[in-house]
Amino acid sequence: MAENREKVLNQKEIGRRVRLRRDYYGLSREQLAEKIEVSSQFITDIEYGHRGMSLETLYKMSQVLQTSADYFLAGKIQEEEDEETALFREEINAALSKCSKEQLKGVSQMIRIYEDGSRMK
Repeated sequence: MAENREKVLNQKEIGRRVRLRRDYYGLSREQLAEKIEVSSQFITDIEYGHRGMSLETLYKMSQVLQTSADYFLAGKIQEEEDEETALFREEINAALSKCSKEQLKGVSQMIRIYEDGSRMK
């Protein structure tokens, strides 16, 4: 018989992840609220774990904060990554999203140089 491992959504953890992503992008609660068409008090309530959100709000928040709904709900970005690696990936992706085409070209060249150096070891 399969063991029942029911997982419960932790509203405080969801709120913490929302706050981390919002802070990462330098958005105030008011700015995020405006982008997803809710009140700033609603964002505050979510971040403190006092309220949940609808699927529509979760979808909008995921789009604005450029992450998956799975990250907000379960804290996972990619199944095979640990939390620290996932946070590094988020930081890098957020920084890259602010780069110009020329800057992205430079970053791409640096990554290739780094990869080549790593393979030589």
